[in-house]
Amino acid sequence: MASSATAQAEPDWLVERRREGASLAQELALPDPKAKGWEFTDLSGLDLDAYPGEPGSAAIGDGVAVGLADAVTSDPDLVRKRLGSVVPASGDPFVARNEAQWRQGALVHVPAGKVVEEPVRISVEPGAEGTGLAWRTLVVLEDGAEAEVWEEYGSGGGAGLFNGVTEIVVGAGANLRYVCKQDLPDESWVFATQRAELAADASLEWVALGFGSARGKVRMETKLDGRGSSARVTGAYAGAGRQHLDFDTTQEHAAPHTTSDLAFRGVLADRATAVWRGMIRVDPGAQQTDAFQESRNLLLSHRAHADAIPGLEIEANDVRCTHAAAVAQIDREQLHYLRAHGLPEPAAKRLVIDGFLHALVERTPEGPVREGLSSALEERLAAVLEARA
Repeated sequence: MASSATAQAEPDWLVERRREGASLAQELALPDPKAKGWEFTDLSGLDLDAYPGEPGSAAIGDGVAVGLADAVTSDPDLVRKRLGSVVPASGDPFVARNEAQWRQGALVHVPAGKVVEEPVRISVEPGAEGTGLAWRTLVVLEDGAEAEVWEEYGSGGGAGLFNGVTEIVVGAGANLRYVCKQDLPDESWVFATQRAELAADASLEWVALGFGSARGKVRMETKLDGRGSSARVTGAYAGAGRQHLDFDTTQEHAAPHTTSDLAFRGVLADRATAVWRGMIRVDPGAQQTDAFQESRNLLLSHRAHADAIPGLEIEANDVRCTHAAAVAQIDREQLHYLRAHGLPEPAAKRLVIDGFLHALVERTPEGPVREGLSSALEERLAAVLEARA
């Protein structure tokens, strides 16, 4: 069903939250290049007030999902309890603005023990050229629930500013597969703050695709808050022209016997640039943590550039935490080998790139997620290579 902003009066608690968010947004300045995490993404040319808010179009296609504005009325206790519990507005100018301005969003709520057989699909298109869209997503899986959620920010609208907040709550023993595809117009700004919290023995399979936008930052945080919880995060991005893609990821281990595995891969052509900054944080008492992160980038042009910055903050003494990062051009020896076996250079390059990205596809389980990831990567890669031709 289609979602739309609800015209009726909002409850006092939401009105007050919006007021507080607006006040914070006025107080908080945008990060400058000296702020940690913002060294590679210049916001000096950004005027948030130059993008008037305008509704986008959204489609929500499953019975466990409803428009968030509608849920304020239909499920007020849940929304009041969970909204802002994972991503608070304090200290962040983008989240504060979202808190004040969102009028559209989605709530996915899966009751305890329920298994949702079909993927929940959420499709969002921005508004007209030069406008801004504040979008809010709240995903709550109660204990023992299982679901698959696909969320896409599309390119059907005009280039403008997208400011999204996603909060994910995975209850004890619950299992969530979450796919988020960002394919906004290439001239857009994108700011997205996404955070998941996992209870005991919960599991999360998170796939992130970054294809569109010109500039901005996507922040992805996973907090393993319950004993025995686990998360696997797979990210892929592909840029061309003068796109700048920025991902900031955090794996926070707040409980013992938790596992996280994060892998990002990027392909950059022309003068595209990217930065990935990753942090594994192990809190005191989170013994028997097992955490891994990697970022690998393939540059298709000598003018493309990538920065990969892994990090560790460990406050427990019985852990296993490792990371890896690499930035490289296409291997000339691989090309030579393939061409020596009869492949023309364009086909040889495509085969090398496909192999580089296929490692990500293999991380995902057999089924719709793997098929969707493979198809999205193939389509985006074709567009990037066609732009270079």
